[in-house]
Order: sequence, then structure tokens, then C-alpha cells
Amino acid sequence: MAALDPSVTVAVVGAGAMGQGIAQVAAQAGHPVLLVDSRPGAARAAVESIAKALTALVEKGKRTAAERDATVDRLHAVDGLSDLAPAGLVVEAIVEDLDVKRRLFAELEGIVGSDAILATNTSSLSVTAIGAGVRRPERLAGLHFFNPAPVMALVEIVSGLATDAAVLDTLFDTAKAWGKSTVRCRSTPGFIVNRVARPFYAEGLRLVQEQAADPATIDAVMREAGGFRMGPFELMDLIGHDVNFAVTRSVHAAYFGDPRFQPSLIQQELVEAGRLGRKTGRGFYDHSPGAARPTPRSAEPAPRPLRVTVQGDLGPAAGLSGLLREAGIAVEEAAGPGVLMVDGVTLALTDGRTATARAAEDGFAPLVLFDLALDYAKATRVPLALADGTPSEALAVAVGLFQALGKAVSVIDDAPGLVVMRTVAMLASEAADAAMQGVASAADIDIAMTRGVNYPLGPLAWADRIGLPHVLAVLDALARTYGEDRYRASALLRRRISASRIPSPPRGQGQGEGVAPRDFAGSGHANATTDSTLRIPLTPTLSPGGRGGKEPLQ
Repeated sequence: MAALDPSVTVAVVGAGAMGQGIAQVAAQAGHPVLLVDSRPGAARAAVESIAKALTALVEKGKRTAAERDATVDRLHAVDGLSDLAPAGLVVEAIVEDLDVKRRLFAELEGIVGSDAILATNTSSLSVTAIGAGVRRPERLAGLHFFNPAPVMALVEIVSGLATDAAVLDTLFDTAKAWGKSTVRCRSTPGFIVNRVARPFYAEGLRLVQEQAADPATIDAVMREAGGFRMGPFELMDLIGHDVNFAVTRSVHAAYFGDPRFQPSLIQQELVEAGRLGRKTGRGFYDHSPGAARPTPRSAEPAPRPLRVTVQGDLGPAAGLSGLLREAGIAVEEAAGPGVLMVDGVTLALTDGRTATARAAEDGFAPLVLFDLALDYAKATRVPLALADGTPSEALAVAVGLFQALGKAVSVIDDAPGLVVMRTVAMLASEAADAAMQGVASAADIDIAMTRGVNYPLGPLAWADRIGLPHVLAVLDALARTYGEDRYRASALLRRRISASRIPSPPRGQGQGEGVAPRDFAGSGHANATTDSTLRIPLTPTLSPGGRGGKEPLQ
């Protein structure tokens, strides 16, 4: 089914920041827009605010005056719900209260035409539950924009239990016609983004709670090594701790207390203190005028090494060999367990164990661990952790090595999985679970996380790049260290690793003989090639079989 014709009237109920943004998006796409709010004068004030925002864009050369005038001419503030009768699509953007939303849609049913689509912009409530309050729930769906709606690219198209497929198709195509990146998902707690993103905040909060590092250092590591636009503490301060904490509590409660979504006592304390972030002037950071921004911890300069031995395959850190050579450091290669040897010191990429545990179990001493980077060539900071009892001289060797590559070095406490690796592993596991449970397709999950919250790489694509066995090793090590179900690995992750290890059938018993191949697109089941909810397809940038022989998550 095609997108709604621009001649179709769109109604927006709620003239707050989100409703105002949705109204602007629809009007810019050519639709007549009716905007209503229960607060007297709010809808008219919203139209004026949109006009000012568009004028600012004209002054910056991003819009023409004619485009601004045409958009504003399509916006009409109305006084009550009864004025919405002409609408072919009604988008609700009011308070997150189930009973209030149900009453609204029940009233709208008696006003708009029988073929009008009803959409809720809820970010936390069940679309199924909202739809249960209307006579025809098949025409109600979720149309979840992200704030600010005119700027953020993503829209989640959310199906309730009774939503008609044709309604979902129309909303999907309409949002695309409005210039948005659209993804489909089922009505489950948090949908895609607000569910999969929970570990991004939770692991940073956990590290601060354990005094592994301070917020400024963790934020710098996530930006400068992980490639994220903002670190978790910067982002929580921007979102508002009241909002972020409420979403976490909502998802945690909706999943019946699943420990993977457990809220943080640290964030709760900030909310109780009224330190909500930028909007109150104080959160993890001081946002008052003229306040100094805390700087991340960086190691003092250390001597440059002359020679490095690369023992075995460095896996996700393989690019370091070339960088060392480019820096003029002599590199020798030898068989071994995938580590760097520098002046008697062992350096290794974290595998989820603490440096102390790994040194004891593998017999490495002295041992220093380094963190994952999205791209070691572009990374400007690398965090290190050392085993208990490691002499300062050994740390200086490790610091000097990465400083020779032009990286700032942050030394953190011996936390399992360090910062980037543990966060990415948890994001990948949550994304895999969402795909396994049919919340959304793997492709849509990665699109949602890159377009909705600007991740540098989708968590499933990132798992492919790291290699599934390494991701699983990190998660299992975290689970052993903490003894908590919070760090359980997705069953789909384990399944895909096992599937990659199944021997190929003997010659003559392959596809030509009518036997389904045991590859990642299927596992021998009759419906394996059609049940897309059980598959995590490879991202287009990865070749079959993954990079470097790593098992792909598909």
C-alpha cells in the first residue's frame, strides 16, 4: 500500500515539543495539518513556534522563504477534537498515561471517518493495550518519532496485537515519504531503541558505581575509542535523568524485573536530588554558565618502545600491527595466544575477564589489558587496566606503546570487560534477543540503533566485526565475575556459534540432493528460510562467513 497522499489531512493531538515536531514534519511533507491541545492557546503558540524555527532555517540558508510560508500555511490550530473530523491520520502525542490515551482514542473514533488511521507516539506504553480501548483496534498503531522530530531520522512503526497489516504498510510508506528512516517492530516494552539501548547507560553507571572510572573518563573513552557521538553520562544529562530513569524503570517493570534492565541507584539519587541534567543546570556535570567541564584522566607521558612482538592473531585488534609499523616501531611476529609482548610485559585485548583473573588463570605476568576500539587507526584514546600487583614500570611500558601511536591513555581500575567491550557485548546480546523474540528484524534493529541514537555501528554488525566467539567469551566472563543473570548471553548468540561449527554434509548430499544446507540462513528446519524472526542476517558490508574467518551473527 502506498503512502498517504499529501492532500490527506493529518491531525496531531498534543502541542508539546513532540506534537509540535510531528506537526512540522507532516506540514513540510505537504499535508494540511490540524493541531489541537487541551491547554488553551497551546496549539496556536505551537504554530508560532514552528514559524520561528523555520524562519531561523531560512536565515541559515537551509530553507527558502517560500518553503517556510507554504509550510506555515498548512498548519491550522483548532479548538477541540470535534474539529478533527476531516483527518485521514490522527497522531496522538499527549501524556504517557494509558487511561488518558484510551479515552482520547475512544472519543476520536466517533469523530473521524471509518477509514482514518489512528496512531500513538507512545514511547513506553503498550500499543496493544491502547488499542484494546477502541472498537476497531485494527486501525490503531504506533508511530514513534524521536525528539526533536524534525531532526531525528528514525520512526518506529509499532504493531499492536490487532493492528491490520495494511495500516502498518501505509504508516511505513508515509513516514518514508516524510523523509524518515522507518523500521517495523512489535509492541513489546521499549520497542527497539528504548530496549536495546539500556546497556549503554547501565554499564557506564555500573562502572561508576564500582569506582572503575569517573563519568568524564568513561564518556571520553566511549567517544574517542568507541566512536559514539556522546558518552552515556553526557547523553543522560541531555535527555534528562527523570526521563531516562523513568524509561529504565518502565522497561524493567514491564519485563517483570529482568535484571538486565535493573535501574541504577546512582541515577535514582540524582533524580531525588533534582539534578536532572542540562534542564536543571546540574546532573553528572555542572551545566551552569561558566562552569568548567571535567577532563578525562590521561596518563603522563611514558617512554616509547623500540620493539614489539605480536604473538598470534590479535582478532579485533589486528590493526595494531600495521599501526605499530607505521609509527616506526620494529614488529616481530610469532606464534602465540594473540597478545603483544613489549619489554617483558604482556598486553592483551580484554576478553571479559579482569586482568587479575586472566593473569592468574593464563600465567601472564606482568599483564596489562586494553579495550576495544571501533577503529584503532582513528581512535584517539585507549583505556588500560592492569592486574593487581603489576609494577608501575610495566604500566609505563603499556602506556608508552599506545602513546607512540598517538593515543591518549586512560588507566581505569581492573573492571571486567573494561568500558567499550563490555558495553558493545551487552548491546549485541540484547539486540540478538530482540531479534530472536521477533520484536524486529536484525536489519531493522541495526538501522534503529544507528539512525535513532546515532550509534557508529549497529550492535549486530559490531558483533560480526568482533567475532561471535569473542563476544560470547566476554559475556560469559562477566556472568562468572558478577554471578548475575544480568550478563546472560543471548541464546541466539550461542546457537549461531554452534551452527557455524556444524560440519558440511558429505559430497552428494547437498542442495542438489534436496537437503537444506546447514548455513546461517537455516538450520535444517522446514521453515528456517521463511521465519525471518529467527535470523540475524549479515550486514551488507560483511562477506559470507564474516571478516577474518569470524563466525557471523545472522
